[in-house]
Amino acid sequence: MSDDAFTFAPWNPEAAEETGYSHYSYWRSTFRTFIKNRLSLTLLIIMGVLVLFSLLYPVLASVDPNKVALDSSLWNRKPDFSHIFGTDGLGRDIWVRTWYGTRTSILLAFTIAFFDVGIGVVAGALWGYVRKSDQIMTEIYNVITNIPSTVYLILLSYIMKPGFWTIVIAMSSRGWITIARFIRNKVISLRESEYNVASRCLGTPLNRILGKNIIPFLVSIIIMQTALTIPYSIGAEVFLGFIGLGLPLDTVSLGNMVNQGRSNFMLYPFQLTWPTVILAVITVSFYIVGNKFADASDPKNHL
Repeated sequence: MSDDAFTFAPWNPEAAEETGYSHYSYWRSTFRTFIKNRLSLTLLIIMGVLVLFSLLYPVLASVDPNKVALDSSLWNRKPDFSHIFGTDGLGRDIWVRTWYGTRTSILLAFTIAFFDVGIGVVAGALWGYVRKSDQIMTEIYNVITNIPSTVYLILLSYIMKPGFWTIVIAMSSRGWITIARFIRNKVISLRESEYNVASRCLGTPLNRILGKNIIPFLVSIIIMQTALTIPYSIGAEVFLGFIGLGLPLDTVSLGNMVNQGRSNFMLYPFQLTWPTVILAVITVSFYIVGNKFADASDPKNHL
């Protein structure tokens, strides 16, 4: 075949550069992978609606959740059109108290997760990257984790005055070390990976190694730990309220509502049912959505 049958393509430097360029976006790929799971997307919408409603309803409604009804006929009233979730033993509207309590529990859970994950990620990164800190951090980890969590929470609740920040301090002062341990193990494995060793040998700046080779692999762990901390914190608040060491009784929270509804469950089951249903939906949704988003944020799952 003669050379006339072939036509050489013209040389274009800009077009040549595009052949080796990828339009890959980490976060776009993460959200695309997450949206493919219909269950996760449905639970995310439900969780978002519940959280948004619980935050906006107390602001827009301006109703006192602790308002006691003087008319005894309004006490322990079953659900109807005027009281969607019914009333408690003092005539207080359970619908109103449920959303006020949900807001309190969610704010408490997000505050605990912020301190737990924030301190845990920083401490874990230093623990894994700075070799000299390993012995000190390991001893701190052994001391804190060998104390039973229930005993620890109860002792701090007795020592400090029961309140919002008491629970935050009690849980955050213990929860961060577990997250730090996960981060430490991941940082060590990534630090000694072949591509990081090669990057250091080639003189790649440290900020580029952290930004491109390490941080993307830590995002999934951070999201997963946050997703686990939020429902755990809500459950811990309910447990402390159940044993009488949670938030003060005049503070409306899901823990206090569950504790109050428990005593009247045999006669008025609706007083416990509705707060428990909202609590279960929120905690399960956070757990499933968080785990699915953590899987989607793992670069290994990106195509």
